[in-house]
Order: sequence, then structure tokens, then C-alpha cells
Amino acid sequence: MLKNSFIELKGRERAIALLDNGSFREILGPFDQVESPHLAPQGIVPESDDGVIIAKGTFKGTPAVVLSIEGLFQGGGIGEVCGTKIAGSLEKALEDNKAGKKIIPIIIFDTGGVRLQEANYGLLMISEIQSAIVGLRDYVPVIGLIPGNVGSFGGMSITAALCSDLIMTETARFGLNGPEVIEQEAGISEFNSRDRALIWNTIGGKARYEIGLVDQLVDDDIMSFITAIDTAVHREHTAPRTHQVDRFLSVANRLDMNGKATKDKILELLNNEDYELPEFEDAKTISRGRTWFSAFTHNAESISEYPTVLVADREFNGKQTRFISVVPNAKNSFPRALHGEVGLQEGWVLAKYVREAIQEDADKQEKRNIVAIIDVPSQAYGFNEELFGIHYACAASVDGYATARLRGHSVTGVIVGNAISGAFLAHGLQSSRLIALNDDSINVQAMSKQSAARITKRTIAELEEATKKVPAMAYDIHNYYSLGALDVLVDVADADQPTAEDFQKVSEELIKAIEANDFTLGRRLTTQPAVESGRKSSILVRSKISEQWN
Repeated sequence: MLKNSFIELKGRERAIALLDNGSFREILGPFDQVESPHLAPQGIVPESDDGVIIAKGTFKGTPAVVLSIEGLFQGGGIGEVCGTKIAGSLEKALEDNKAGKKIIPIIIFDTGGVRLQEANYGLLMISEIQSAIVGLRDYVPVIGLIPGNVGSFGGMSITAALCSDLIMTETARFGLNGPEVIEQEAGISEFNSRDRALIWNTIGGKARYEIGLVDQLVDDDIMSFITAIDTAVHREHTAPRTHQVDRFLSVANRLDMNGKATKDKILELLNNEDYELPEFEDAKTISRGRTWFSAFTHNAESISEYPTVLVADREFNGKQTRFISVVPNAKNSFPRALHGEVGLQEGWVLAKYVREAIQEDADKQEKRNIVAIIDVPSQAYGFNEELFGIHYACAASVDGYATARLRGHSVTGVIVGNAISGAFLAHGLQSSRLIALNDDSINVQAMSKQSAARITKRTIAELEEATKKVPAMAYDIHNYYSLGALDVLVDVADADQPTAEDFQKVSEELIKAIEANDFTLGRRLTTQPAVESGRKSSILVRSKISEQWN
């Protein structure tokens, strides 16, 4: 091991190294033997800590909790137990800070994102982690470290982008879509996953720091990390990047998508915000998201200037409601986002119109409802998207929806089509209530079957066989319902061309969801499927964290 190397330490050793001598206390450690129940049925040996270490102690005398992801176990992938360990700990830290007991959260990211063997659990856990981070930032800085070896990818890159301060080494990597996944989805000409120089010049620590997507670049040295954390704790924090919507959206609007961008070009655009919004061509491509948006808004004209994100306000059940839908556009200037994907532009535009509602209603006693109409096939896979940080675009949308909910807006998601991966995290999973059409063609998952098979080194047939043992790996809406995340499945005659009766049924369920006046994500732990089987481990882990916290 390199002398004083932080990267070479294992997850538990990293937490011990950061905390003051003698202050380390582990919560829900290996001897508690709370491990994933979803791995053994797939022939995978579980770990007794499920690859996440919760360490309480002090950092330079200040109470802190370090959440360290062990990248050596399942690539640091987030499943139900380990994800709940992170989310549950951040929720307890939020409770403490609200009560005036300051505690600094430090998250060590060494993760490929969702653990594909527990795919839909991973998405749920990540959304709950994200919600807690957004809440915590009102009280204390949330500090993220990306040391390497794995880096931070997938939904956890979106999570890292929400941190108040990000500290990274030059050798770490930080991006939404891994090079192999981009190559799988978009082809080798889009991103050659074997070109190491290309990878580090796009998603490596130095590249991220130069563009301004990371706050501090440090050497691989324990004291360097401690010094950087201390700086992060004490510096005056400006608006998070995920709040700087106009600045980042202006760059996305001006990117030339006919070629490959460069760091220098992006820096030039970031430093020059003087431009006119271009006119966007709109093919008005048909989709379920568009159809249901039209039904809910009574064919209202979208107030959005962007044809791939439809936005309209109307009175619904006697209260102002903002309906938002991401839709395909065959004439989109972003070629990797033609089919309704959440891309660079879409993520920032979602944030723009959610934040607009928050700001306009800030001084009103009654906040408008926000309804996300969900029909998203995935996030966009592309070189330019990764270079400029599509994970920040998605994080901005997550931040917007979570903030709206925490500020007293009812946020509800209606799944009318597919809900896949980072796109679902960005548009839908911050809803306090989720409603879905009971339709066999709807897929909910963390990744396409082709990419999931490649990453897990299985055939598609083997993946489909595994779903019989682990519902969280399945793609269909019925297995998703069994996890407890949905309030209700609504039977409709035609999901593509809903009848008046279909629309009435969904509207009635939407009214119930809004009238619940719930501004948390707690409902998904109390539905009947959740309590009976779907979230048993999540409930157990949170209970044990509460017992051991103080």
C-alpha cells in the first residue's frame, strides 16, 4: 500500500482515517448481521455490512457521520440494505440538525451506481438518499469525496452532484454513464470504452475540476483529504451548482451537437452568458407522455420554450396545478435525446420550471400542486452529455422536485409509460405519491436489458430467470408494485388513447394522492406491499439505526 494513500484503504479504514483518533463508532456493523436478502438467491455471497459503513465520531472536534461505500463489494453498487443505511443515517443527521445538534455528513463515493442485482431497490434507495441531502443542505454542508478506485457513476453520480462540496482525486472518475454503457447504447464512435486517455480527459478528476464540476482536487493522501474536508466545513457556501439553472442551461442551449465538444469550448460558453435563445424545431412526436399531458391540461398550450419538456398550469380539483411531461422530439438538436430521454437540456429545463413554481409561490400560503407525468425511456447516452455533466442536469431536476416537496408543494408522479434509470430519478422518484397505469407494456428499471446483461456478465435469458427470484430485477409494473413504491395501479382500457372513463379513473386517484398532503417519501414504506414484503429490510435497517444512533 502506498504510504498515507487514501485510495488504497478499504471502506472502513477510510472512515477511521477521517475521524478524530478514538472517536470512531460504527452503527449497524458486521456483527449486527443485517445483510441483503436478495443476493443469495442469485448465487452471490452477501456481506454482513452489505458494503456500506456508518461511522459516527468527531471531525476536528465537530460531531460527524461518515458514510463509506466499499467499492470492493459488488462495485459499490447500491441495493436495499446498504442504500437504506445511507438514507437512514442522513435522515437521522437531518433530525439532529433540525433539533440544533450539529452533525456534519461526509459521504465517500466508491460506487458504480445501482446494484443491478437489486435494480429497482437501488433506484428507490438513491432517491431517498437524494431527498435527505437536499434537506440537510439547509443546515450543514454535505461533503462528498470521490477518491477512486471505482469513482462515482449512475444514480450515485447524480447524488454526488447534490453535495455542497465535492472533493476528488485526479485518478478518480465521475459520470452518469460509464464508458462501457455508452458504447453499448450509442456505439464505439460515440465513446470508445478502451481509450483510457479519452475516459480521463472526459470524466476524470482533473477534467471535472477544470470545468468546475468539482470543488477541490486533492492528492491521494489522507491528510490532503482531511484538510480539504476542513476547508469545505468552514468555507462560505454559495448557491449549489444544481441551483445555477440559467447558467448551465445557457451552455446546453449553445452546444454544437453536430460534433464533439471540448473542455475549452465549454469553459468559453460558461464565461459568456450573453446569447439569444435559439428557436427549436418541434416535430410534436406522439408519445404517451404527450397524450396524457394533453388530457390532464385539457389541451392547453405548453408554457415551456423547450419542445421536449411540456409544462402547463390549470385548476385541478379546485387548486392550481402544474403538469410537467418529458416528450420525444424527432427534430431535437440533441441526437441522443430524440425519443423522450432526459438529456442535458431536459434536466435543466425540468429544474427551471419546477423552481419557477417554487419562487412564484414562495410567499403564498397555498402552494400549487406539481404533477410529473412519467414516460421516460432513459437518460441520454452521449459523449457531449458526459463531458458537460449530464449527471448535474439530472441532479438539478432532482433538487427542484425535492425542494418543492420540502417547501410545501404536493409532488405526485403518474407513470403512464416507461420509467427507466437516471431519467426516472430526475423526473418522478421525488414524488411523495406514485400512481401507475396497470399496463403490461410499461417497464420500470435501472438499465436496459442489453446493458444490464453486459454489466452483470449474464445473458438476457439469465437475467429474466433471475427476476423470478428477485422482483426488484423485473421490468414489469406488477413486480414494481410488489416493492411497495406505488400507491395504486389503475386499470385502463387503452393506455395509448385513454377513454374519458380511463382519464376519470386516473384523475380520481390523483386527487386522493394530492389530498394526502404528504411532503415526505415515507409513504413508500407504509403501503401494504411494502410492509408485507417489499420494504421489510428497509424498515428493519431504519429501526436498527434509530436504536443505535445516540
